[in-house]
Amino acid sequence: MLTSISERLGEVNTIHLDKPTTPELRKRNRVKTIHASLEIEGNTLTEDQITAIIENKKIIGPKKDIQEVLNAIEVYNKLPKLNPNSLKSFLKAHKMLMKDLIKTPGSLRLKSVGIMNGSEVAHIASPHENLPYLMKDLFDYIKTGDDPILIKSSVVHYEIEFIHPFIDGNGRMGRLW
Repeated sequence: MLTSISERLGEVNTIHLDKPTTPELRKRNRVKTIHASLEIEGNTLTEDQITAIIENKKIIGPKKDIQEVLNAIEVYNKLPKLNPNSLKSFLKAHKMLMKDLIKTPGSLRLKSVGIMNGSEVAHIASPHENLPYLMKDLFDYIKTGDDPILIKSSVVHYEIEFIHPFIDGNGRMGRLW
């Protein structure tokens, strides 16, 4: 009930805000979002470099880092055309996000993986044989779950990390989705 009341208050407060959203503000927010998400993954590019890439300017930086930014820009630009309730859209987003970074972007992994913390195994991901069922279950929850959107988005992010449906890019996809 508290969450529902908070959501309603947020809606009312938003209606009364007198700040128009400008293209420049959206661009700055996009740069910050891309920078923060990729920095977690070890990307070394700065917000200024990401801005330059968005403006089609040349920058100097690691090829992989530049590719990650280009991919993130592409997926964020196409985000309005993706269906958040669709596994097909989810796989399409992964394909864009991981293009030229891994061998099988947009495909669920076909082998078992573990997440390492130094030399120790921190987490053994769900067996790859279970991925179709687990992802169907997750997307059924996205479509029909009654939880408030804040709770639902947190659950989805956690489950993507826990299930670990891809060889790489799970954290990025969890944050994106």
